[in-house]
Amino acid sequence: MGFDLEALREAIKTHGTVTRVVIAAIKGSSPREVGAAMLVWEDGQSGTIGGGTLEFQATEAARLQTSQIKLTHHALGPEMGQCCGGAVSLLSEVYDLEAVNALDSTIVVRSAKDGDMPLSVKRLLASARSQGIAPEPQLIEGWMVEPVHQPTRNLWIWGAGHVGRALVDVLSPLPDLAITWVDTTQDRFPDSIPPGVTAIPAAKPAALVHHAPRSAEHLVLTYSHNLDLELCNRLLSHDFRFAGLIGSATKWARFRSRLAALGHSPERISRITCPIGDPSLGKHPQMIAVGVAAQVLRPARQNDLKKDLSA
Repeated sequence: MGFDLEALREAIKTHGTVTRVVIAAIKGSSPREVGAAMLVWEDGQSGTIGGGTLEFQATEAARLQTSQIKLTHHALGPEMGQCCGGAVSLLSEVYDLEAVNALDSTIVVRSAKDGDMPLSVKRLLASARSQGIAPEPQLIEGWMVEPVHQPTRNLWIWGAGHVGRALVDVLSPLPDLAITWVDTTQDRFPDSIPPGVTAIPAAKPAALVHHAPRSAEHLVLTYSHNLDLELCNRLLSHDFRFAGLIGSATKWARFRSRLAALGHSPERISRITCPIGDPSLGKHPQMIAVGVAAQVLRPARQNDLKKDLSA
């Protein structure tokens, strides 16, 4: 969790002035964690701080806010219609594009009260920057410290057909994914590309494989079996953290044979996962996307990725 500068910038470009409401601190149980945030504008909002009465009241207050920044405290419980029983502190800030562009690009620090930055905050920032480790979102002596969010995973989606589009719809809102989306021509992509997704039309998509980080994850689901095979061949020669191929067991048997003929060992070929998703969910593009997304995001996969990153 971190301060999503890009989401805030895009919201301001689309809606004008935006108020960002973030959970700054909690006591006891809370519907969301410290750092969870929502963006509120005149006739809409995005994100969530936990829903229910807390979010409703915070949204209404954000639309009426006149001060640049405000720190408020809220007891959860029967009187608010929340069952958590704890308490939360909310930091609400009004932003326009100039204010966003003035923010630090790595760690955002601000206070709702006047006064010099406390020594405890200075020490935290110095330690984080010297060690290159982002601090956890936290409220210290009235000062809110949040690392600027940076996606931790590079995901390349090869193919902008029905399943590719469904996958992008499902995965693009997730903040930890930086998605690169590749297909052969611009007209194969939808007119509107979600924020945070880089769409690349390329007459020869496989030629882009060498531009992908070796730590990237790949989902191969183009309109062409020949192109799928070429992408698998290039990926095996390039390296990757994860590669999944859409298809049946029969398709994968044929691909294994052809990839072996291209000089790849059985051990190397086995690094590609096929089929992907959950066939029991059905063949509707959205069902395939749900199954594939679950496979990519399930906790076991996350543990594997963490091991890879620490190796």
